[in-house]
Amino acid sequence: MGGLKQDLSHDTPCHPRACAIQNCLNKNSWQEEKCQAQIDALYECCNAFYQERGDQASVVSCPKANLLRLKMRQRAQAADKEQK
Repeated sequence: MGGLKQDLSHDTPCHPRACAIQNCLNKNSWQEEKCQAQIDALYECCNAFYQERGDQASVVSCPKANLLRLKMRQRAQAADKEQK
């Protein structure tokens, strides 16, 4: 996984970040809670991808734009609850 610009310019945008999630899950017996940083990194990349190319763009590494934004809101709300 490289920097955001590097991961966006990959042949399949954001693919290195999706692979980082799979690697993390594999190393941690598929415990998603241990891979939150990698998931956040993928969502950051996917969000930038849609900002750059529009919501109708498509790439296998990212959920559709509307689902991505829903997931990002849910994660932000969960993080807010944890801080309180």
